[in-house]
Amino acid sequence: MILYEVKIDYQRQTGEDNPGKVKETYLVEGLTPTDVEARLMDEITPFIFGGESEIKSCKKVQFFDIYPNPDGENWYKARVEMITVDGDKETRKAVSVLCQDNSVAEAVKHLQTQLNGLDCEIISVAKSPIIDFFRAVD
Repeated sequence: MILYEVKIDYQRQTGEDNPGKVKETYLVEGLTPTDVEARLMDEITPFIFGGESEIKSCKKVQFFDIYPNPDGENWYKARVEMITVDGDKETRKAVSVLCQDNSVAEAVKHLQTQLNGLDCEIISVAKSPIIDFFRAVD
């Protein structure tokens, strides 16, 4: 799975009668930046007010895993150290994971559940600017 973090500026209905410019970040799965941009535009076009939008950046990102939660409001990025032991030598490798929850505390609990059974340590959990995650269309 190739993931891209896409930042986009566009006019969106922000209140009752007043459109406003918003800057949002999305995580989109796709093969190329062109595929990803087209996928994102398919998803957000209904929300664009006045037809104006501009993709500011589209960069590849890597996550060890992604743990969605349909009841979660926000995405949280966590740094996790994966621990392997080979004989007497312990190796630690830091990876990023993404989980969807309503608070940092819920995200930590969610991660502990998902990572149960793996030899790892959660180093940090912080709210991500990601608004939504769109998987590739099959």
